[in-house]
Amino acid sequence: KEDETYPQVRGLLEGLNDAQRVAVTTTDGPLLILAGAGSGKTKTLVHRIAYLIRAKQLSPSRLLAVTFTNKAAAELRERIAKLLSLTGQPIYVPWVGTFHSICVRILRRDIEQLGWERNFVIYDEADTLAVVKQVMQALGIDQKQSNPRAIRAFISGAKNELLTAAEYSSQADGLFMETVAQVYVRYEAELRRAQALDFEDIILTTVQLLKKHEAVRSHWATYFSYLMIDEYQDTNKPQYELTRLLARDHHNLCVVGDDYQAIYGWRGANFRNILNFERDWPNATVIKLEQNYRSTGTIVDAASSLIRHNVQRTDKMLWTATDAGQPISIYAASDEIDEARFIVRELKRLHATYSWQDMAILYRTNAQSRVIEAALLDELVAYRMVGGVRFYERKEVKDALAILRVVNNQRDLAAIERITKSLSLGIGPKALTLLRTETLPAARSAHPKIHRLFTQIDQLAALNQPPAELVIT
Repeated sequence: KEDETYPQVRGLLEGLNDAQRVAVTTTDGPLLILAGAGSGKTKTLVHRIAYLIRAKQLSPSRLLAVTFTNKAAAELRERIAKLLSLTGQPIYVPWVGTFHSICVRILRRDIEQLGWERNFVIYDEADTLAVVKQVMQALGIDQKQSNPRAIRAFISGAKNELLTAAEYSSQADGLFMETVAQVYVRYEAELRRAQALDFEDIILTTVQLLKKHEAVRSHWATYFSYLMIDEYQDTNKPQYELTRLLARDHHNLCVVGDDYQAIYGWRGANFRNILNFERDWPNATVIKLEQNYRSTGTIVDAASSLIRHNVQRTDKMLWTATDAGQPISIYAASDEIDEARFIVRELKRLHATYSWQDMAILYRTNAQSRVIEAALLDELVAYRMVGGVRFYERKEVKDALAILRVVNNQRDLAAIERITKSLSLGIGPKALTLLRTETLPAARSAHPKIHRLFTQIDQLAALNQPPAELVIT
């Protein structure tokens, strides 16, 4: 029937089960899609977006789809483009990205409303930790008694609760929290001085922008007339508030998630956001995707029996049309060494049927690899480590990026300090103190080596060359 009404959507509803089809064609108003594990969530998202563009004739630029990882965003864009291409019409992919990437695009346009410059920089974990240590040193706080990483983690936690430095200070209780509050205030001042945002600031500052400037909020809320949020069970308070601010006028908000798969509480995620969706949006439609396409019947039944013990949960029951499959086996290891030896024994047993290259060991933390590697070596099993240091975490890459950051923003003190240490420019602690406490012209005139560094920075900026051509000596 839909194909007859909308010839342009032919094929967009094929291959969907009944629940998926309803989720795809329910387009207006708040919609909660409870997608169980392996229930075709991404497929449903892709078809719904394509349906909005083809059947509703919605301009792709007016649709915002938010995922939690860049990889998921890339996959979503690719699959949307592939599906839309089947209709034989021009392909325009909507805004698809992570919360952070979308917020950066908003801030690059409108952050000046908050008194910031558009060429702000984003500090990574190493940069922010360096700032915390500098602040602690300036305040005379012993880093042996108060761990800088712990203080940075508490500041991050405060921001994930939408608490400014002043608000956190007003409720600080106890010596450690008071120390955190003291560092937090100075830390924010240092970031503002460097025109830098940390990772949490990206969403927090966007929320502040939309709350303080109604014209800006109204612009983006109107621009994105349809919102789709993936993995909604993993949203934290700033992400929840950002979603509410963007959708509160039109209510065209579709969230997809599964409270059974909420695992990021340690990052500030609140699974109650998905449990409370019907309370927050009273007219919401709720659709459950309960058919599992990924696992055997034994696995689905075992998982369902375990999750039923959760006190706070949505009411859904996964099922599968596949066979029961292999029974579940459990090994209770006495310690990590026993666990590693069991893994190697199982690998050697499986090697009678499978080649080594068909087997892999997955572990959650890098600390686990040492014991497993030792067990493999003891049994003379050759192995290959996959991964290692990430590209953007390599020293030489971070050094190069630091140079580019200073070319872009000469007040980026974290990048300046990295350059001076990595390149051995003879700029010591006293000179760095000058940069932190004086204006740049004053620091340049007071210290010849600072003047030489920034003369080269000026020359590089004036060249307007590709990054590969920029060199500091």
